[in-house]
Amino acid sequence: MININKEPQVSVGILTEKKINFELHGEFKCHGLKQTYSGRFSAELLNDKIVCQHGSERTEISDQIVFEPQDVSTESFLLKDVTIGKSFHWQRKEKQRFTGSLKLLKSGDKIVAINILPVEDYLVSVISSEMSARSSLQLLKSHAIISRSWLLSLIERAKNSKKAKEEYLSAYNKEDEKITWYGQEEHDLYDVCADDHCQRYQGITKVFTESVRNAVKQTTGVVLISSGKICDTRYSKSCGGLTESFENVWEPVKHSYLSSVVDYKFEPENYNIDFSNELNARKWIKSNPSSYCNTHDKKILAHVLMDFDQETTDFYRWKVEYYQKDLAKIIKIKSGIDFGDIIDLIPIERGASSRLVKLKIVGSKKTLIIGKELEIRRILSKSHLYSSAIVIEKGELKEGVPQKFIISGAGWGHGVGLCQIGAAVMAAKGYQFDEILLHYFSNARLKKIY
Repeated sequence: MININKEPQVSVGILTEKKINFELHGEFKCHGLKQTYSGRFSAELLNDKIVCQHGSERTEISDQIVFEPQDVSTESFLLKDVTIGKSFHWQRKEKQRFTGSLKLLKSGDKIVAINILPVEDYLVSVISSEMSARSSLQLLKSHAIISRSWLLSLIERAKNSKKAKEEYLSAYNKEDEKITWYGQEEHDLYDVCADDHCQRYQGITKVFTESVRNAVKQTTGVVLISSGKICDTRYSKSCGGLTESFENVWEPVKHSYLSSVVDYKFEPENYNIDFSNELNARKWIKSNPSSYCNTHDKKILAHVLMDFDQETTDFYRWKVEYYQKDLAKIIKIKSGIDFGDIIDLIPIERGASSRLVKLKIVGSKKTLIIGKELEIRRILSKSHLYSSAIVIEKGELKEGVPQKFIISGAGWGHGVGLCQIGAAVMAAKGYQFDEILLHYFSNARLKKIY
C-alpha cells in the first residue's frame, strides 16, 4: 500500500566509466571534509581508491564521495561524455549539467556518477528530456503524472522487494526456447538510470519552460493508483494503433490498468484484431488504420519529439530490408549464436497490439524460439527495430535459402501504457490531462499523495 507522504529524494545513475571528468559550478562540500570544492575535476580508481584530481590537489576516498551544493538554487555540476540512447539508433555522447548532489561510487574497476535530487526537480528534467519543453500544458501535465507514478512505484517496489529479499526473474530458458525481458533488476546502486531503459533524464541540459515547471507544480504529488497501489505507468513513443498489455513485454503478471486499449475514439473499422491469426496481423501492420498516433503533423511531432527523435519520420508504419549475409551476421553478433543461413523467421505468439512475444529463428545450423519484444527487436537489428509488431517476407530463394528478408513494422517502442504521440494528438484536439490519462490507463484513478 502507499506509504509516501512527503516528497522523496531520487538517486539517478548517470555515468559509469574508469575515469570521469566533471566540473563543479559553485561551492560544494563533502561530509567529513572541511574544504569546499569548485572547478574542474577528474576521478579515477588508483590502488583501489577513488582519487579526485583538481589541478595539483588530490582527494582520496575508499568507496564513495558525495559533493553537496551549498545553494541548491544556483549551483550545479557538469559531467562530460554522457552516453544517451545507449544501443539505440540515436546513440551519442553529450555534456550534461545537473542540479542537486553528485555521488561518486566505486563499483568493481569503475566509478559510477550518481545524481541525488528531489523528485519534483527530477521530473522537470525528465519531461524536458522525454519530449519538447514547448509541448502543450495538458500533455506536459499528463507526462508529469505518469513519470512521477512510474518512479514512485519503482521505488516502493524496490523497497518491498529488498525487505522480502525477493529475486527479480527476467528470463526462462529451455533447450529450444530463450525468453528474456528487461526490468529494473540491474539498478542496485541507485533508483533509476538516466536513459531510455528507465526514463530519459538529461539534467538541466535541455531547454526548460514555464509550461514545464507549471505542469510539475500544478500536479505536485499527483499519481495514478489502482487497488490501493501507485500504478507502474509505462509509456512509449507510438503504439501503432493499439497499446500492448504489460505481461506480453515484461514479467508474466497482469495489471488491469496496463491492458491493451484502442488508440482512437472508436474500434478500428474493417480490421479483425485477433492477432492469433497471422492474416489479421499482416493486414493490420501493412495498412494504415486511423489512430491518434497516426499523424504526420510536424507541429504536433515537434511538441513530443526531441530534435534527434525527429530524425525518425516513419514511426507509425515502416519497413527494413536485409540481405541474407547481413541478417545472418547481425543475428549471430546480437544473439551470440551461429544459426548459419537464416532459413525462416516464424511468428509464434503475438500480443494484443500485434507485437511479437515469441519468434522462431530457423537456421541451417540452429533453430531457436526467442522473446520477448525487446529481445526480438535487439536481435534483428544492429541497434533496435522500432517495435516487434512486424511481419516478415522472404525473397530471392536460392536452393531453398532466402537471399532477402523484408520486415514491415508498426509503431515505435514497446507500446505499453501511454502512447506519447497519441497523447500529443489528443492534447492538440482539446482533451484535458485527466481524459488523456484515463484513456490509456482505463482502470486507474488520480490521487494526490503529498
